[in-house]
Amino acid sequence: MKSVVTLLRELYGLFVEDGAFALAILVWLGLFAAIVSYVEASVRGPVLFAGFAVILIVAVRRASRHAPPGL
Repeated sequence: MKSVVTLLRELYGLFVEDGAFALAILVWLGLFAAIVSYVEASVRGPVLFAGFAVILIVAVRRASRHAPPGL
């Protein structure tokens, strides 16, 4: 059983390096899906992109604070 848990963690680690980043993307997609009918069609793309851009900027800033010096 322990080896199965280890295998699943390794498999998860192959695709998801930052769990908070992945969760933020999923939350944003869920929120966007909930509000998409209220947003005008011509601005749906830019709104979706803006949300992803904000998530990416926050993730990069957070990661840069935790990076070892010299990288």
